[in-house]
Amino acid sequence: MAKMTLEELRKLRNQKKDELDKRDTEGKDVHIIIGMGTCGIAAGAKDSLDAFLDEIEKNKIDNVTVKQTGCMGLCYVEPTVEVKVPEMPDTIYGNVDAETARNIVREHVLGKKLVSEHVFDRPSKDIVKE
Repeated sequence: MAKMTLEELRKLRNQKKDELDKRDTEGKDVHIIIGMGTCGIAAGAKDSLDAFLDEIEKNKIDNVTVKQTGCMGLCYVEPTVEVKVPEMPDTIYGNVDAETARNIVREHVLGKKLVSEHVFDRPSKDIVKE
C-alpha cells in the first residue's frame, strides 16, 4: 500500500466522518433503511446505498439518516428500502436500483410524493405466522 500524506489522511478522515454522521439519528427526522441481507446485497443494494448517500450529499440534506438492516422478507423485490418521512406514511420500496434511489430522495424525501411504481409492503399480519 502506498504511503499517504498528512493531507490525504485528513481528507479520508473527514470523508469517513461525514459518512458516519449520515448514520447518526439524533436531530434527524427522515430515515432511510436499506435491506442489506445477502439477498439484498446480491441484488445490488450496495449500489443503491451509495446512490442514496451521494444524492443526499449533492442536495445537502442534513435531516436524513441512512441505516442498514437485514432481510426485510421481500426477497423477490430486492433491493428493498424503507423510507420514513414525517407527515407521510412509512413506505417500503422494492427493486431500488441506483437511479430509483436518487429518485426516492428527490421525489419522496424532498418533494413529499411517493414513487408509486416501486411501492411494496410487508405481508399482512393475518397471513404471517409468528
